Amino acid sequence: MELTDVQLNRFNTFGFLALPGLMADVIDEITDAFEEVWTERGGGHDGKPHDEKRRSCIVPFIDQHERLCALLDDPRIEGLLDGLLGKNWNYTGSDGNYYAGDTNWHSDGYTKQIRYTKIAFYLDRLTADTGCLRVIPGSHRMGDAYSEKLEAEARESEEHWGLKGDKVPAVALEIEPGDLVVFQHNLKHAAFGGGTHRRMFTINCCERVSQERIPMLRKNLEGLARFWIDRAYGEKMVATASDRRMAHLEQVMANDDHIAALAAKARQDMEEPSRG
Repeated sequence: MELTDVQLNRFNTFGFLALPGLMADVIDEITDAFEEVWTERGGGHDGKPHDEKRRSCIVPFIDQHERLCALLDDPRIEGLLDGLLGKNWNYTGSDGNYYAGDTNWHSDGYTKQIRYTKIAFYLDRLTADTGCLRVIPGSHRMGDAYSEKLEAEARESEEHWGLKGDKVPAVALEIEPGDLVVFQHNLKHAAFGGGTHRRMFTINCCERVSQERIPMLRKNLEGLARFWIDRAYGEKMVATASDRRMAHLEQVMANDDHIAALAAKARQDMEEPSRG
């Protein structure tokens, strides 16, 4: 897959691309692999939209199954990321999710320092009324007055604009299984009106960084510690990697050695209140 100049211009202007049917020919086996991971990890999702179980999450996710690891080798995924991030992009992690209820407006990051992109796989048909992804075009352009106002006010839209989250002007990206959505981490996105068992997983990647930006990459990787994992990748991701895939793993693998200590501290901090 090679993105056209028009597609690249659209992505850079609006912060996202919708790619209908791109993975339709393999979506059944992808869905089977998704469910196998949840079964092997003990499953569990009560779907209650108003408590701590509104989202059930596994990190890293595609690393848990060889078929999902191989998505990084798929010419469609590789070509898409080559076009958006350059040929030496880094795989930075993934998450598998069951969602319930609403997800309010947010960005997955907000920085100019390193370009990050997320590919989202939705495994159920979703509409504007049943929890599909909504995006605010152009909200990724950090430093722009419009984007900065959204960054400051979108999370409290009712207070600032008199609009509930689902009434904020946005594009609803209705989904059929096999469609892909790819967007910049800076982009404001949300979901409203969804059911209690919405299945999705993401692949997160960034551009390969220069030596002077390695400290920024290491700092960004620290966020993985909250999931109590010691390294960025699961064993299967590395064990099944070809030389071609390893090119997208090596920079992160060389700079994730500090995660284990941070994860240990996160576990300790969680356990201490219960001891008290």
